[in-house]
Amino acid sequence: MKKIEAIIRPERLERVKDALADSGFIGLNVVNVTGRGAQKGVSYEGKAGERFVVDMLPKIKLETVVSDADVQKAVDIILHAARIGNVGDGKIFISTVEDVIRVRTGERGEKAL
Repeated sequence: MKKIEAIIRPERLERVKDALADSGFIGLNVVNVTGRGAQKGVSYEGKAGERFVVDMLPKIKLETVVSDADVQKAVDIILHAARIGNVGDGKIFISTVEDVIRVRTGERGEKAL
């Protein structure tokens, strides 16, 4: 099993969530985060010509755990739905999950997904 963590633009969340659900990937967690990467933030000009730089931008961290066989499919869905084609589109991290336990039933492993 693999955990997929995707850092995406907030405005792409519904599109990513719906695309995953349409392909059977229902379970996920979403967290509002702030961060920076290659985009390095944005700058604004104020009233009197003052310049403001915001270097920590709002993003969404989407987390899901999938079977090893479904990793590439889920990643492709996220890439397609989240990508605008500009700096700041995000990152996807994939890590190994040793076990999953469904609290309600005690089921373990892929049965618990």
